[in-house]
Amino acid sequence: MVVALIIACEVGFWVLLALGLGARYLLKWRRTSVFLLLCEPVLELVLFAVTAWDLKNGAEPGWEHGLAALYIGYTVAYGHYTIRWLDGHAAHRLAGGPPPVRPPRYGMPRARHEGRLWLRTLLGAAVACALLQGAVWYVGDEGDVSSLRSFQWTALRVVGIHGLIALTYLIWPKRGPAGMSVTEAGEGAPEGARGTARSATTRR
Repeated sequence: MVVALIIACEVGFWVLLALGLGARYLLKWRRTSVFLLLCEPVLELVLFAVTAWDLKNGAEPGWEHGLAALYIGYTVAYGHYTIRWLDGHAAHRLAGGPPPVRPPRYGMPRARHEGRLWLRTLLGAAVACALLQGAVWYVGDEGDVSSLRSFQWTALRVVGIHGLIALTYLIWPKRGPAGMSVTEAGEGAPEGARGTARSATTRR
């Protein structure tokens, strides 16, 4: 049941997101779109409640409970980031808004970007580990909590691996093509802006 609910929450996340963005930019129903997007956190609350209820009813702690904790942690850390990213693209494609700003590609701006993403991963892992630890304390000595502990280590390994990847961008900054400015390298540049700049330069 927990696995089915995780799948339902993931599907529900994208359905609510599509409905919310469609209501905002196609139907111009801003209040309705805000309501739909605010329903997103409810999915995680439902998943948390059902997982706790499953354990309370005597279910043996298993991988599905650990997976639920990781999913909740991920959505807490990256859910708003994903919504904001897609909202920028929807505003551009459906409402004639400015092109969304692309993340930097080279140098220290890219290193800072990767560092901020790693902080999100750290937040998600912290939430997941806290939920798993709460489940461990709740079960106590009455059940086997090895699966929950295993998922805690999984969350910590993800943080470590992502941290090492982010660190490589700081130690060995990725260099852009010769003569490329910081803006052209991607810092604060909207999608398509670099190609437009090159065309204008060529015409001159």
